[in-house]
Formats: sequence, structure tokens, C-alpha cells
Amino acid sequence: MKRILSILALLSLLSLALAGCGTSGAPEKKTAEGPFRIVTSFYPMYIATINITQGIDGVEVTNMTKPQTGCLHDYQLATGDLKTLEKADAFVINGAGMEAFLDKVVNQQKALKIIDASKDIPLLKDGDEENPHVWLSVTHAITQVKNIADQLAAADPKHADAYRKNAAAYVQKLEALKKEMHAALDPLPHKDIVTFHEAFPYFAQEFGLHIVAVIEREPGSEPTPAELKETIEKVKELPVKVLFTEPQYSPKAAEAIARETGAKIYTLDPVVTGEANDAAKDAYITTMKKNQATLAEALK
Repeated sequence: MKRILSILALLSLLSLALAGCGTSGAPEKKTAEGPFRIVTSFYPMYIATINITQGIDGVEVTNMTKPQTGCLHDYQLATGDLKTLEKADAFVINGAGMEAFLDKVVNQQKALKIIDASKDIPLLKDGDEENPHVWLSVTHAITQVKNIADQLAAADPKHADAYRKNAAAYVQKLEALKKEMHAALDPLPHKDIVTFHEAFPYFAQEFGLHIVAVIEREPGSEPTPAELKETIEKVKELPVKVLFTEPQYSPKAAEAIARETGAKIYTLDPVVTGEANDAAKDAYITTMKKNQATLAEALK
């Protein structure tokens, strides 16, 4: 009898050891009872998504990229990004070509639900390439919020009503922002602007501005001497000589143009960098109001 009890005890210990080996170091698995995990590709998507999900129990939101990543031009997925996505139920993307790495994600995470914020938004083109910076039009930002809410509701029916209710409340705030910005910017006597890179065509379209030139064709890549000369000549012809840099990039090229033309330098923020925390809920509205004030001062 003692021998039988000893054998049973040994088998019990062995089974516990094997169970421990099976889970050691493995990423946490998604379970039916666990939270619905949403990952966003970068800061603008994070802002929209936390407004849609705020106060909903059983839903978690994580921003995949680091606070200072900015736009995802040529972004390469890191090992940590893929591990983050392994745990996700849904991946909220800007779409419109911003996430060039998306095919890799889809191939590796076939069960992951892709939430395309730019679905059915008419896109502008830079030459042959579609411009992905749609969130800088408040009208398109509103559409993105609705798209995210509708697609999350389909992916997570349990929280569908809460997503749509929160989205409607945030859309109200964005509609008020849109009205305020049009009231401030539509009457401006001057409409010609020189922006840092191709982030602001949708913003310009929304508020009737004319982008005369861009300082850097590719962000982070200094203009060639020929491009610099061309921009300088265009700035010299402007009745109000102003240049708009972005806080995410060096103003060196803009400063060179300013020295040659006497232009004043201002900053427009494309709302692409910031901490992924609760304070980010108001980041889009706050930053767009700052852009409004900057333009009102520069183009008066």
C-alpha cells in the first residue's frame, strides 16, 4: 500500500513539473474569458481609440510604437512589436498606406482583426503615391472615429453599444473643434503656406489653404541644393513670407530658407508624437487648436 501511495505521489509531482515547463517564458495567451485587447499602430490611432474605449470594462488598449516614433514612414517592425501583436484581438491602423509593414503582420497573425480607420475616405495623391495623413482633416478624423467604432463593434459585439456611444460623444467634440477652426481660419486674408513635409494636404484642403512648397520631400532627408533654390524662389514671391516646421524634425533646412528670404518660422504639429496615457484623450483637439492659433498669427 505504501508503495502504491509513493508511486501516486511521484506521478502527481511529475505532472506538476510538466505543466510548469509548458508555460514557462511563453507569452500570455488570449482566452475567451480575458479582456478584449486592442493594439494601435501609432499615436493618432491611439488617441481616437482611447476615446472610443474609455470607461469600458474588459477592454485594453496598447499603442505599439514608442512615444517619439512619429509618422510610420519606412517604419520597421521590431521583435517587441510582433510580441505585442501576438496578444492582440484587434489592430487599429490608419491605413491608406501608412503601415507599409501590414502584410507582414497579416501573414504572421492571421486571426488578428485589422481595423482600418481610413476605410472609404477619398485619398489625395503625392505624384503616384496616396497621401496617408488623413487625420489632419478634422472631417476625416471624424470619419476615422466612426470607422474604428463600427469595426470594433463588429469584432467585439459584447461592447458594441459602448463603443458607439463613446464615439458619438467624441465626434461631438470634434464637430465643435471643426466649427471653431473654420471660424478662425476661413476669413484669413492670406492662404499660401510652405510646410515642412507632405503631412498637411488634407488640413489645407479642409481649411482652404494653398501649399506652395514643402521644405523636405522626404521627412528627415535634407533637400538637395536644387530643391532648396526652388523653394527659396517661391517663398520670395509670397506676400506673407512664412515657413512651417514640425516639432518632430530638425528646422535646419527651414532656417537656411529663412536666412535667404527673411521669412518667419512657425511650427505646425501633425499630432504624431506623445505619451500613450489617459492625458492623450485630449491631445488631438488641444494640438489642433494650437495649430489654429499659429496659422491665425502667421497669416493675418
